[in-house]
Amino acid sequence: MRGKEMQTGAVIVAAGMSSRIHSFKPMLKIGSITMIQRIIQTFEQAGVDPIVLITGNNAEVLEKHVAKKNVICLRNENYQHTEMFDSAKIGLNYLADKCDRILFTPTDIPLFTKDTVVKLMNSEAKLASPVFRGRKGHPLLIHTSLLSDILEYNGNQGLKGAICEVGYERELVEVEDRGILFDADKEEDYEELLEYHNKQILHPQIEIKLVKEKDFFGEREAMLLKLIHYTNSVKYACQQLNISYSKGWTMINLMEEQVGFSVVDRQPGGINGGYTTLTEEGRQLVEKYIRFEEEAKLAVQKIFEKNFFK
Repeated sequence: MRGKEMQTGAVIVAAGMSSRIHSFKPMLKIGSITMIQRIIQTFEQAGVDPIVLITGNNAEVLEKHVAKKNVICLRNENYQHTEMFDSAKIGLNYLADKCDRILFTPTDIPLFTKDTVVKLMNSEAKLASPVFRGRKGHPLLIHTSLLSDILEYNGNQGLKGAICEVGYERELVEVEDRGILFDADKEEDYEELLEYHNKQILHPQIEIKLVKEKDFFGEREAMLLKLIHYTNSVKYACQQLNISYSKGWTMINLMEEQVGFSVVDRQPGGINGGYTTLTEEGRQLVEKYIRFEEEAKLAVQKIFEKNFFK
C-alpha cells in the first residue's frame, strides 16, 4: 500500500497465561494507560505499520480493550498448550508478505521509547537488537527475507533458537534507553516499571482526520481499507480490526458518500464465493492519507520540541 520506502510492521505477543504475576499483564497500568496501549502507542509514534497483536488468554477482553486502536488482532486458539514462539509464528507468518521488516516484542516489555524504535528502523540491519550498556533488549528487528528459515524452526529455545539456527549475524544497536530491559515478569519487576515510567518525559499525540460535510476518514478507516487489500474480504478485515461487519460497511459507505467515488469493488459470490478489493481510487486515497499523516506528525514533533525543549 505504500511507496518504495522500507516498510516496518510489528508483532506483539500477548497470548500467555501471566502465570508468574497475579494479574493479566497486558492490561496492567503503566501510569494512566495499560502496558499494551503503551507499546501500541510507541510503535504508532515511530510510524510502524501494520501492528499485529497475538491474543489467547483473555482474548475477548484484550481485543475489546484495544478495539479503538489500529491493530490487527489474531488469536492463538491453542495458547494453553503452546509456547510464546508459536504465537510469534502466527504474527510473523501473517506479516511475511506485507512489509519489509518486522519488530517483535512480548507484551511485558512496554517501556522502550519511540527513539529506540526509530533507531532500529534507521539501521540497515537484517537482524538487530537494541543494546543498553552491553545488555540486549526488545524490540527485535527481523527482515522478512529471514522468515522462511525462522518459521520452519521446531527446535528448542523458541525464537532465540530459531535466530541461532538462521546463522545471520545480529547487529547490536546502541541506545540510551533502559526501557528495553524492563519486563513485568514478577510483582517486583512491575513496581520497578512504575518507578521508571514516572521519570519519563511527555510527548505529543495527534489524530489526523479528513472532513468534508462529515468526519469520514482517519487512521481507523485507512486500516480497514488496508486490511481489505490484504484479505480481499470486508468480513475478515472487520474481524481483524475487531469491529462488526455492519460497522465496517457503514464506514465504507460514509467514505464513498463523502469522496464521491467507490473505494471498494464488490464481486458477488458464486461457486468460488464473493470477494472485495480496493478500487484504484480507494488505493490512492489510502496512500495519500498515509503520506499526509506521516508529514503532519513530523511537523508536529518539530513544533513540540521547539516549544517544550528549547
